[in-house]
Amino acid sequence: MTTLRENPLFARLAGARSVLIAGAGGGFDVYAGLPLALAMRAERRQVHLANLSFSRLEPDLAWVAPDVAEVGPDSPGAADYFPERTLARWLDSRGLPPAVHAFRRTGARPLREAYLALVQALEVDAVVLVDGGTDILMRGDEAGLGTPEEDISSLAALAGLDEVPVRLVCCIGFGVDAYHGVSHALFLENVAALERAGGYLGAFSVPKGSDEGVAFLEAVEHAQEETPRRPSIVNGSIAAAVRGEFGDVRFTHRTAGGELFINPLMGIYFAFDLPAVAGHCLYLDRVAATESFREVQAAVEAHLFMLDGHRPSRPFPH
Repeated sequence: MTTLRENPLFARLAGARSVLIAGAGGGFDVYAGLPLALAMRAERRQVHLANLSFSRLEPDLAWVAPDVAEVGPDSPGAADYFPERTLARWLDSRGLPPAVHAFRRTGARPLREAYLALVQALEVDAVVLVDGGTDILMRGDEAGLGTPEEDISSLAALAGLDEVPVRLVCCIGFGVDAYHGVSHALFLENVAALERAGGYLGAFSVPKGSDEGVAFLEAVEHAQEETPRRPSIVNGSIAAAVRGEFGDVRFTHRTAGGELFINPLMGIYFAFDLPAVAGHCLYLDRVAATESFREVQAAVEAHLFMLDGHRPSRPFPH
């Protein structure tokens, strides 16, 4: 039992000494977990960062296990796009531990083994899987699933990691997945179902004036400067919302030709129990057995092919 004076997410992490904050969907998703990481570090916990990587991971990186490597400010890799190294450089410039672990984009079974190796190496007793956006909560019967392959691979890998006593999911960036066909009315329906099942841990915002909010805005700005050709639309949208901007806000050429709806809901974290989220996913078993990312894609396609029907997208009634 909790009270309104207590954040349920942080209450679940109260006994954790070593916490891994991991980006679920690749790209810049790890940035979406940065405010959480900084808040936990302020509580004097050991906090580690990781991300499912879209980058080519070079053989001469510091490999923890076959599918996970430690990335630092000077790690070898592509000059124009390497989010994990970009974040490591920002952390280093702020005097923070600069290690960011990068998972190879692979199937859920080897990804689980990589998570296990990292958890054991870092003596992790809690993992928070973070999605920039909300499509990680799509069950699989919605009209639009967004871009589920990486998110569900990460979810399936951690759902099978019973060695970690505390496993949580956080998503931030409500509305950004509309571009990929996600109905956010259905997202809210899924949140309600998890609330009934006891798996929803509430929501909270990232205030612009908080230490974590200020640092997040700085980190996103740094990433946009370091990656001018492929800046993160998701984190750019979240940052704009945290700044208090509203409507069709322009912060990158990548959104040219479309209309954005930046709003305060984009700066809110929704928190969940990870096994509960996994239990509501209708095709997790198909993904959990995959060995390669191509098999993950095939598993998603097979699920959609076999689906008898779906819940249609619907607008907000007000």
